Amino acid sequence: MEVELKEMLDDLEALNQALPDPSYKDSIAKLQRHVGHLTNLVKSAPTQRSKVKDMSAEVVDSNPYSRLMALQRMGIVENYERIREFSVAIVGIGGVGSVAAEMLTRCGIGRLLLYDYDTVGMTKTDAAVQTLSDINPDVVLESYTLNITTVQGFETFMAGLRNQNFHSSKHGSGVDLVLSCVDNYEARMVVNQACNELNQTWMESGVSEDAVSGHIQLLIPGESACFACAPPLVVASGVDERTLKREGVCAASLPTTMGVVAGLLVQNTLKFLLKFGQVSPYLGYNALKDYFPTMEMKPNPQCSNAACLERQREYILIKPARDAAAKAKMEAEASCATECPVHDDNEWNISVVDDDEMETADVLRSSDALPEGLVRELPSADEFKKPPVPEEANASIDDLEDLRRQLDALNAD
Repeated sequence: MEVELKEMLDDLEALNQALPDPSYKDSIAKLQRHVGHLTNLVKSAPTQRSKVKDMSAEVVDSNPYSRLMALQRMGIVENYERIREFSVAIVGIGGVGSVAAEMLTRCGIGRLLLYDYDTVGMTKTDAAVQTLSDINPDVVLESYTLNITTVQGFETFMAGLRNQNFHSSKHGSGVDLVLSCVDNYEARMVVNQACNELNQTWMESGVSEDAVSGHIQLLIPGESACFACAPPLVVASGVDERTLKREGVCAASLPTTMGVVAGLLVQNTLKFLLKFGQVSPYLGYNALKDYFPTMEMKPNPQCSNAACLERQREYILIKPARDAAAKAKMEAEASCATECPVHDDNEWNISVVDDDEMETADVLRSSDALPEGLVRELPSADEFKKPPVPEEANASIDDLEDLRRQLDALNAD
Protein backbone atom coordinates (compact mmCIF):
# COMPACT_ATOMS: atom_id res chain seq x y z
CA MET A 1 0.00 0.00 0.00
CA GLU A 2 2.78 2.42 0.88
CA VAL A 3 4.47 1.81 -2.47
CA GLU A 4 1.24 2.49 -4.40
CA LEU A 5 0.65 5.74 -2.52
CA LYS A 6 4.19 6.92 -3.25
CA GLU A 7 3.68 6.19 -6.95
CA MET A 8 0.43 8.18 -6.84
CA LEU A 9 2.27 11.16 -5.33
CA ASP A 10 4.88 10.97 -8.08
CA ASP A 11 2.14 10.86 -10.73
CA LEU A 12 0.41 13.88 -9.23
CA GLU A 13 3.67 15.82 -9.17
CA ALA A 14 4.33 14.94 -12.80
CA LEU A 15 0.80 15.98 -13.70
CA ASN A 16 1.28 19.26 -11.85
CA GLN A 17 4.42 20.00 -13.84
CA ALA A 18 2.87 19.03 -17.18
CA LEU A 19 -0.37 21.04 -16.95
CA PRO A 20 0.08 24.59 -18.25
CA ASP A 21 -3.19 25.84 -16.77
CA PRO A 22 -2.52 27.08 -13.20
CA SER A 23 -6.22 26.74 -12.26
CA TYR A 24 -5.72 23.02 -11.72
CA LYS A 25 -2.76 23.41 -9.37
CA ASP A 26 -4.91 24.00 -6.27
CA SER A 27 -6.87 20.81 -6.91
CA ILE A 28 -3.70 18.82 -7.51
CA ALA A 29 -2.13 20.23 -4.34
CA LYS A 30 -5.24 19.19 -2.38
CA LEU A 31 -4.98 15.67 -3.77
CA GLN A 32 -1.27 15.57 -2.88
CA ARG A 33 -2.01 16.57 0.71
CA HIS A 34 -4.72 13.89 0.95
CA VAL A 35 -2.45 11.15 -0.43
CA GLY A 36 0.33 12.31 1.87
CA HIS A 37 -2.02 11.98 4.86
CA LEU A 38 -2.97 8.45 3.78
CA THR A 39 0.72 7.59 3.46
CA ASN A 40 1.35 8.72 7.04
CA LEU A 41 -1.58 6.63 8.26
CA VAL A 42 -0.21 3.55 6.50
CA LYS A 43 3.24 4.12 8.01
CA SER A 44 1.80 4.44 11.52
CA ALA A 45 -0.36 1.31 11.20
CA PRO A 46 0.96 -1.80 12.99
CA THR A 47 2.89 -4.09 10.71
CA GLN A 48 1.71 -7.66 10.25
CA ARG A 49 4.07 -10.26 11.66
CA SER A 50 5.75 -12.66 9.27
CA LYS A 51 4.47 -16.21 8.96
CA VAL A 52 5.86 -18.87 11.29
CA LYS A 53 6.98 -21.99 9.46
CA ASP A 54 7.10 -24.41 12.41
CA MET A 55 5.46 -24.20 15.80
CA SER A 56 7.94 -24.04 18.65
CA ALA A 57 7.73 -24.25 22.45
CA GLU A 58 10.57 -21.75 22.86
CA VAL A 59 9.49 -19.03 25.29
CA VAL A 60 10.46 -15.80 23.51
CA ASP A 61 8.47 -12.68 22.63
CA SER A 62 8.72 -13.44 18.94
CA ASN A 63 7.06 -16.86 19.30
CA PRO A 64 3.23 -16.56 19.24
CA TYR A 65 2.74 -20.27 19.96
CA SER A 66 4.85 -20.78 23.12
CA ARG A 67 1.86 -20.89 25.50
CA LEU A 68 -0.14 -23.13 23.18
CA MET A 69 2.75 -25.55 22.82
CA ALA A 70 3.01 -25.62 26.63
CA LEU A 71 -0.13 -27.81 26.54
CA GLN A 72 1.99 -30.45 24.83
CA ARG A 73 4.87 -30.08 27.29
CA MET A 74 2.45 -30.47 30.21
CA GLY A 75 0.95 -33.64 28.78
CA ILE A 76 -2.52 -32.22 28.04
CA VAL A 77 -2.18 -32.63 24.28
CA GLU A 78 -0.02 -35.25 22.63
CA ASN A 79 0.90 -33.21 19.54
CA TYR A 80 -0.46 -29.66 19.42
CA GLU A 81 1.27 -28.85 16.14
CA ARG A 82 -1.26 -31.14 14.41
CA ILE A 83 -3.76 -28.29 14.66
CA ARG A 84 -2.22 -26.88 11.48
CA GLU A 85 -3.46 -29.91 9.55
CA PHE A 86 -7.14 -29.30 10.32
CA SER A 87 -9.80 -27.44 8.34
CA VAL A 88 -12.91 -26.05 10.02
CA ALA A 89 -15.93 -24.50 8.29
CA ILE A 90 -17.94 -21.89 10.21
CA VAL A 91 -21.44 -21.13 8.96
CA GLY A 92 -22.74 -17.80 10.28
CA ILE A 93 -20.26 -15.05 11.19
CA GLY A 94 -22.39 -13.32 13.82
CA GLY A 95 -22.20 -13.01 17.59
CA VAL A 96 -21.08 -16.61 18.13
CA GLY A 97 -19.45 -17.39 14.79
CA SER A 98 -17.18 -14.33 14.68
CA VAL A 99 -15.88 -14.99 18.21
CA ALA A 100 -15.37 -18.68 17.46
CA ALA A 101 -13.45 -17.79 14.28
CA GLU A 102 -11.16 -15.46 16.22
CA MET A 103 -10.51 -18.07 18.93
CA LEU A 104 -9.61 -20.74 16.38
CA THR A 105 -7.37 -18.26 14.55
CA ARG A 106 -5.50 -17.47 17.76
CA CYS A 107 -5.18 -21.21 18.42
CA GLY A 108 -3.41 -21.62 15.07
CA ILE A 109 -5.98 -23.67 13.16
CA GLY A 110 -4.75 -24.63 9.70
CA ARG A 111 -7.67 -23.47 7.56
CA LEU A 112 -10.96 -21.66 8.15
CA LEU A 113 -13.86 -21.54 5.69
CA LEU A 114 -16.25 -18.69 6.52
CA TYR A 115 -19.87 -18.68 5.26
CA ASP A 116 -22.35 -15.81 5.58
CA TYR A 117 -24.51 -13.73 3.26
CA ASP A 118 -24.92 -10.58 5.38
CA THR A 119 -23.08 -7.26 5.01
CA VAL A 120 -21.79 -4.70 7.49
CA GLY A 121 -20.57 -2.00 5.12
CA MET A 122 -18.62 -4.81 3.49
CA THR A 123 -19.49 -8.49 3.50
CA LYS A 124 -19.16 -10.13 6.91
CA THR A 125 -16.89 -12.85 5.57
CA ASP A 126 -14.50 -10.39 3.88
CA ALA A 127 -14.40 -8.23 7.02
CA ALA A 128 -13.64 -11.32 9.09
CA VAL A 129 -10.84 -12.39 6.73
CA GLN A 130 -9.31 -8.92 6.92
CA THR A 131 -9.36 -8.94 10.75
CA LEU A 132 -8.27 -12.54 11.23
CA SER A 133 -5.36 -12.32 8.79
CA ASP A 134 -3.94 -9.49 10.90
CA ILE A 135 -4.29 -11.61 14.04
CA ASN A 136 -2.61 -14.70 12.60
CA PRO A 137 -1.26 -14.69 9.03
CA ASP A 138 -0.43 -18.42 9.30
CA VAL A 139 -4.11 -19.42 8.99
CA VAL A 140 -5.50 -20.10 5.52
CA LEU A 141 -8.76 -18.12 5.29
CA GLU A 142 -11.49 -18.64 2.69
CA SER A 143 -14.45 -16.28 2.35
CA TYR A 144 -17.83 -17.43 0.94
CA THR A 145 -20.50 -14.75 0.75
CA LEU A 146 -23.64 -16.72 -0.05
CA ASN A 147 -26.96 -17.89 1.31
CA ILE A 148 -26.75 -21.64 1.83
CA THR A 149 -30.56 -21.99 1.93
CA THR A 150 -30.79 -21.27 -1.81
CA VAL A 151 -30.22 -24.00 -4.42
CA GLN A 152 -27.08 -22.38 -5.82
CA GLY A 153 -25.81 -21.51 -2.36
CA PHE A 154 -26.28 -25.10 -1.16
CA GLU A 155 -24.36 -26.49 -4.15
CA THR A 156 -21.48 -24.06 -3.53
CA PHE A 157 -21.52 -24.96 0.16
CA MET A 158 -21.31 -28.68 -0.65
CA ALA A 159 -18.49 -28.08 -3.15
CA GLY A 160 -16.54 -26.11 -0.55
CA LEU A 161 -16.86 -28.91 1.99
CA ARG A 162 -15.72 -31.48 -0.58
CA ASN A 163 -12.67 -29.48 -1.68
CA GLN A 164 -9.54 -31.38 -0.56
CA ASN A 165 -6.89 -29.03 -1.94
CA PHE A 166 -5.69 -28.09 1.55
CA HIS A 167 -5.10 -31.70 2.64
CA SER A 168 -5.17 -33.99 -0.40
CA SER A 169 -4.34 -37.13 1.61
CA LYS A 170 -7.40 -36.74 3.83
CA HIS A 171 -10.22 -39.24 3.34
CA GLY A 172 -13.85 -38.15 3.10
CA SER A 173 -14.74 -34.47 2.84
CA GLY A 174 -12.28 -31.62 2.66
CA VAL A 175 -12.97 -30.33 6.18
CA ASP A 176 -12.54 -31.95 9.56
CA LEU A 177 -15.45 -30.23 11.28
CA VAL A 178 -18.34 -27.89 10.48
CA LEU A 179 -19.49 -25.38 13.09
CA SER A 180 -23.05 -24.13 12.72
CA CYS A 181 -23.45 -20.66 14.26
CA VAL A 182 -26.63 -19.63 12.45
CA ASP A 183 -29.70 -18.14 14.11
CA ASN A 184 -32.61 -19.85 12.34
CA TYR A 185 -33.99 -23.36 11.93
CA GLU A 186 -33.98 -23.32 8.12
CA ALA A 187 -30.21 -22.74 7.90
CA ARG A 188 -29.57 -25.41 10.56
CA MET A 189 -31.55 -27.92 8.53
CA VAL A 190 -29.47 -27.09 5.45
CA VAL A 191 -26.23 -27.68 7.36
CA ASN A 192 -27.76 -30.89 8.73
CA GLN A 193 -28.65 -32.10 5.23
CA ALA A 194 -25.20 -31.34 3.81
CA CYS A 195 -23.39 -33.07 6.67
CA ASN A 196 -25.65 -36.13 6.53
CA GLU A 197 -25.03 -36.49 2.80
CA LEU A 198 -21.25 -36.12 3.21
CA ASN A 199 -21.10 -38.16 6.43
CA GLN A 200 -19.50 -35.05 7.94
CA THR A 201 -19.24 -34.54 11.70
CA TRP A 202 -20.45 -31.11 12.80
CA MET A 203 -21.27 -29.07 15.87
CA GLU A 204 -24.37 -26.96 16.30
CA SER A 205 -24.65 -23.95 18.60
CA GLY A 206 -27.33 -21.48 19.56
CA VAL A 207 -28.34 -18.69 21.93
CA SER A 208 -31.91 -18.25 23.17
CA GLU A 209 -34.10 -15.33 22.10
CA ASP A 210 -33.79 -13.74 25.54
CA ALA A 211 -29.95 -14.10 25.36
CA VAL A 212 -29.56 -15.68 28.82
CA SER A 213 -29.10 -19.31 27.76
CA GLY A 214 -27.45 -21.27 24.99
CA HIS A 215 -26.07 -24.66 24.01
CA ILE A 216 -23.62 -26.58 21.88
CA GLN A 217 -24.17 -30.03 20.37
CA LEU A 218 -21.96 -32.60 18.65
CA LEU A 219 -23.64 -34.37 15.73
CA ILE A 220 -22.03 -37.48 14.22
CA PRO A 221 -24.13 -38.83 11.34
CA GLY A 222 -25.55 -42.26 12.15
CA GLU A 223 -24.08 -42.33 15.66
CA SER A 224 -25.92 -39.45 17.31
CA ALA A 225 -29.23 -37.73 16.65
CA CYS A 226 -29.21 -35.38 13.68
CA PHE A 227 -31.07 -32.08 13.78
CA ALA A 228 -34.08 -33.67 12.09
CA CYS A 229 -34.21 -36.60 14.55
CA ALA A 230 -35.43 -34.38 17.38
CA PRO A 231 -36.68 -31.07 15.95
CA PRO A 232 -37.64 -28.17 18.27
CA LEU A 233 -41.16 -28.38 19.67
CA VAL A 234 -42.35 -25.38 17.67
CA VAL A 235 -41.17 -26.91 14.42
CA ALA A 236 -42.52 -30.37 15.31
CA SER A 237 -45.90 -28.74 15.94
CA GLY A 238 -46.01 -27.56 12.36
CA VAL A 239 -45.60 -23.85 13.13
CA ASP A 240 -43.58 -21.79 10.65
CA GLU A 241 -40.82 -20.11 12.66
CA ARG A 242 -41.01 -17.06 10.40
CA THR A 243 -44.53 -16.35 11.72
CA LEU A 244 -43.11 -16.06 15.26
CA LYS A 245 -41.11 -12.94 14.43
CA ARG A 246 -42.98 -9.77 15.29
CA GLU A 247 -42.64 -6.64 13.22
CA GLY A 248 -40.27 -4.16 14.81
CA VAL A 249 -39.18 -6.59 17.55
CA CYS A 250 -35.82 -8.29 17.46
CA ALA A 251 -34.25 -10.94 19.66
CA ALA A 252 -32.09 -9.86 22.59
CA SER A 253 -28.33 -9.92 22.21
CA LEU A 254 -25.91 -10.28 25.10
CA PRO A 255 -22.21 -10.44 24.10
CA THR A 256 -21.28 -12.26 27.33
CA THR A 257 -23.67 -15.15 26.64
CA MET A 258 -22.49 -15.36 23.03
CA GLY A 259 -18.88 -15.30 24.19
CA VAL A 260 -19.49 -18.14 26.66
CA VAL A 261 -21.25 -20.27 24.01
CA ALA A 262 -18.46 -19.54 21.49
CA GLY A 263 -15.84 -20.51 24.08
CA LEU A 264 -17.60 -23.79 24.86
CA LEU A 265 -17.94 -24.48 21.14
CA VAL A 266 -14.24 -23.91 20.38
CA GLN A 267 -13.14 -25.81 23.50
CA ASN A 268 -15.19 -28.80 22.34
CA THR A 269 -13.72 -28.36 18.85
CA LEU A 270 -10.14 -28.48 20.13
CA LYS A 271 -10.86 -31.57 22.24
CA PHE A 272 -12.44 -33.28 19.24
CA LEU A 273 -9.63 -32.44 16.81
CA LEU A 274 -6.63 -32.92 19.12
CA LYS A 275 -8.05 -35.94 20.98
CA PHE A 276 -7.82 -34.80 24.58
CA GLY A 277 -10.34 -34.67 27.40
CA GLN A 278 -13.98 -35.62 27.01
CA VAL A 279 -15.94 -34.23 24.07
CA SER A 280 -19.43 -33.15 25.15
CA PRO A 281 -22.27 -34.58 23.03
CA TYR A 282 -24.54 -31.79 24.31
CA LEU A 283 -23.81 -28.98 26.74
CA GLY A 284 -26.31 -26.32 27.75
CA TYR A 285 -25.75 -23.04 29.53
CA ASN A 286 -28.17 -21.11 31.73
CA ALA A 287 -26.71 -17.71 32.56
CA LEU A 288 -29.27 -16.93 35.27
CA LYS A 289 -28.36 -19.97 37.37
CA ASP A 290 -24.89 -20.77 36.00
CA TYR A 291 -26.26 -24.20 35.17
CA PHE A 292 -24.61 -26.47 32.57
CA PRO A 293 -26.89 -29.44 31.71
CA THR A 294 -25.50 -32.29 29.63
CA MET A 295 -27.17 -35.13 27.78
CA GLU A 296 -26.65 -37.61 24.97
CA MET A 297 -29.18 -38.12 22.18
CA LYS A 298 -29.35 -41.29 20.09
CA PRO A 299 -30.52 -41.18 16.45
CA ASN A 300 -34.19 -41.60 15.71
CA PRO A 301 -34.90 -44.80 13.67
CA GLN A 302 -37.94 -43.02 12.21
CA CYS A 303 -36.05 -39.85 11.28
CA SER A 304 -37.55 -37.94 8.35
CA ASN A 305 -34.11 -37.39 6.80
CA ALA A 306 -33.25 -40.17 4.32
CA ALA A 307 -29.51 -39.48 4.47
CA CYS A 308 -29.61 -39.80 8.28
CA LEU A 309 -31.30 -43.23 8.00
CA GLU A 310 -28.60 -44.33 5.55
CA ARG A 311 -25.85 -43.21 7.97
CA GLN A 312 -27.61 -45.10 10.79
CA ARG A 313 -27.56 -48.34 8.79
CA GLU A 314 -23.86 -47.89 8.04
CA TYR A 315 -23.08 -47.25 11.70
CA ILE A 316 -24.91 -50.41 12.82
CA LEU A 317 -22.70 -52.47 10.50
CA ILE A 318 -19.39 -51.04 11.73
CA LYS A 319 -20.32 -50.69 15.42
CA PRO A 320 -19.23 -54.23 16.56
CA ALA A 321 -15.74 -53.77 15.10
CA ARG A 322 -15.42 -50.30 16.64
CA ASP A 323 -16.53 -51.57 20.06
CA ALA A 324 -14.02 -54.42 19.92
CA ALA A 325 -11.20 -52.04 18.98
CA ALA A 326 -12.18 -49.63 21.78
CA LYS A 327 -12.25 -52.50 24.32
CA ALA A 328 -8.82 -53.74 23.22
CA LYS A 329 -7.43 -50.21 23.54
CA MET A 330 -8.82 -49.82 27.06
CA GLU A 331 -7.38 -53.16 28.15
CA ALA A 332 -3.98 -52.23 26.69
CA GLU A 333 -4.01 -48.90 28.50
CA ALA A 334 -5.05 -50.56 31.77
CA SER A 335 -2.25 -53.13 31.42
CA CYS A 336 0.29 -50.40 30.73
CA ALA A 337 -0.93 -48.43 33.74
CA THR A 338 -0.32 -51.38 36.10
CA GLU A 339 3.04 -52.37 34.64
CA CYS A 340 4.61 -48.99 33.95
CA PRO A 341 5.72 -46.87 36.91
CA VAL A 342 3.99 -43.52 37.19
CA HIS A 343 6.30 -40.54 36.70
CA ASP A 344 9.29 -42.82 36.17
CA ASP A 345 11.16 -40.01 34.50
CA ASN A 346 9.83 -36.48 34.15
CA GLU A 347 11.34 -33.05 33.83
CA TRP A 348 9.33 -31.64 36.74
CA ASN A 349 10.70 -34.17 39.31
CA ILE A 350 7.18 -35.23 40.29
CA SER A 351 6.98 -38.34 42.45
CA VAL A 352 4.13 -40.40 43.88
CA VAL A 353 4.26 -41.29 47.58
CA ASP A 354 2.15 -43.57 49.75
CA ASP A 355 -0.39 -42.07 52.15
CA ASP A 356 1.46 -43.60 55.14
CA GLU A 357 4.65 -41.93 53.99
CA MET A 358 2.84 -38.59 53.84
CA GLU A 359 1.54 -39.01 57.41
CA THR A 360 5.04 -39.93 58.63
CA ALA A 361 6.47 -36.93 56.83
CA ASP A 362 3.87 -34.68 58.45
CA VAL A 363 4.79 -36.02 61.92
CA LEU A 364 8.49 -35.50 61.28
CA ARG A 365 7.85 -32.06 59.90
CA SER A 366 5.83 -31.04 62.98
CA SER A 367 8.58 -32.19 65.38
CA ASP A 368 11.39 -30.44 63.54
CA ALA A 369 13.20 -27.80 65.58
CA LEU A 370 12.94 -24.22 64.42
CA PRO A 371 16.04 -22.32 63.29
CA GLU A 372 17.94 -20.41 65.95
CA GLY A 373 16.25 -17.17 66.95
CA LEU A 374 12.70 -18.28 66.02
CA VAL A 375 10.00 -19.39 68.45
CA ARG A 376 6.52 -20.75 67.91
CA GLU A 377 3.69 -18.33 68.65
CA LEU A 378 1.31 -21.15 69.60
CA PRO A 379 2.26 -24.27 71.59
CA SER A 380 2.39 -27.59 69.80
CA ALA A 381 -0.16 -30.32 70.48
CA ASP A 382 2.30 -32.20 72.72
CA GLU A 383 2.46 -29.24 75.10
CA PHE A 384 -1.25 -29.36 75.89
CA LYS A 385 -1.01 -31.62 78.97
CA LYS A 386 -3.58 -32.17 81.68
CA PRO A 387 -3.78 -28.97 83.71
CA PRO A 388 -2.69 -29.23 87.39
CA VAL A 389 -5.40 -29.25 90.07
CA PRO A 390 -5.47 -25.91 91.93
CA GLU A 391 -4.48 -25.94 95.63
CA GLU A 392 -7.88 -24.58 96.63
CA ALA A 393 -9.54 -27.56 95.00
CA ASN A 394 -7.21 -29.92 96.91
CA ALA A 395 -8.09 -28.17 100.20
CA SER A 396 -11.81 -28.52 99.57
CA ILE A 397 -11.39 -32.23 98.88
CA ASP A 398 -9.51 -32.69 102.19
CA ASP A 399 -12.27 -30.83 104.08
CA LEU A 400 -14.89 -33.13 102.63
CA GLU A 401 -12.91 -36.23 103.65
CA ASP A 402 -12.56 -34.89 107.23
CA LEU A 403 -16.29 -34.15 107.41
CA ARG A 404 -17.08 -37.65 106.18
CA ARG A 405 -14.89 -39.20 108.87
CA GLN A 406 -16.63 -37.11 111.57
CA LEU A 407 -20.04 -38.24 110.36
CA ASP A 408 -18.92 -41.86 110.34
CA ALA A 409 -17.72 -41.48 113.94
CA LEU A 410 -21.06 -40.03 115.08
CA ASN A 411 -22.97 -42.82 113.45
CA ALA A 412 -20.75 -45.39 115.13
CA ASP A 413 -21.57 -43.94 118.57
